[in-house]
Amino acid sequence: MVDEIFGHPRLAALYDLLDGERDDLDAYLGMVEEFGARRVLDIGCGTGAFALLLADRGLEVVGVDPARASLDVARRKTGAERVRWLDGDATDLPPLRVDLATMTGNAAQTLTDQETWHGTLRGAYGALRPGGRLVFETRDPARRAWEEWNREATHRVTPLPDGGAVENWLDVTDVSGPFVTFRWTLVFDDDGQVLVSDSTLRFRERAEVAADLEAAGFAVEDVRGAPDRPGRELVFVARRKTARPPAAPSAASVRGHGSAPRSAGQETPRRHR
Repeated sequence: MVDEIFGHPRLAALYDLLDGERDDLDAYLGMVEEFGARRVLDIGCGTGAFALLLADRGLEVVGVDPARASLDVARRKTGAERVRWLDGDATDLPPLRVDLATMTGNAAQTLTDQETWHGTLRGAYGALRPGGRLVFETRDPARRAWEEWNREATHRVTPLPDGGAVENWLDVTDVSGPFVTFRWTLVFDDDGQVLVSDSTLRFRERAEVAADLEAAGFAVEDVRGAPDRPGRELVFVARRKTARPPAAPSAASVRGHGSAPRSAGQETPRRHR
């Protein structure tokens, strides 16, 4: 299921505004140049922020996301015709041969279902040319970022383009092992509508992620820090091996998935688009 923050038309239309500055994408743009990528697959592209930045630079870009409302927003943006938008997920992609696959904004953590997680890694493997790279970040569980996700730390009132405003905040509702579930509440001042979006993220340990990448046919080349969140996140750089990966593992658990944007200066659960 797609979380309301991405799948509800009213919320998807405001996502970029609520998400704030996208300084996290600078590191990804740097890696595009570092690896000389000309063809990029943006997994979890959402409202298209990163995909459109790449297209503006003349790259060939494919963006895939299961949230129809978010893709509708992406398709209405200037330059959207330069991107190939796919409605779905990375477990079932058409034939591609890209140089780089990305999952920005902690999108990897929204893949809480192990079957979907492993399927996404294998899908990225299949979409990449031999030697191509998959890059993504995930929060370091040791930093316990969810302890900062509460109303006191996240409450804000965001002005809207039409002159109205939306009051919004986050609350963690459950922490069970590697799973953190939280609720994002939004209250619109023009009509009083209250919308909520419940999400669950999975916090994977560094060794677990590395093992999953190896099992999917990747060699982990590097694990970096995220410049916009120093010491808080692990940025994996994995290269596609030439040999075919082994058979996909069976699902270990099935949970809902999702995330929400961050506010400047705060450590909040986010899935940048």
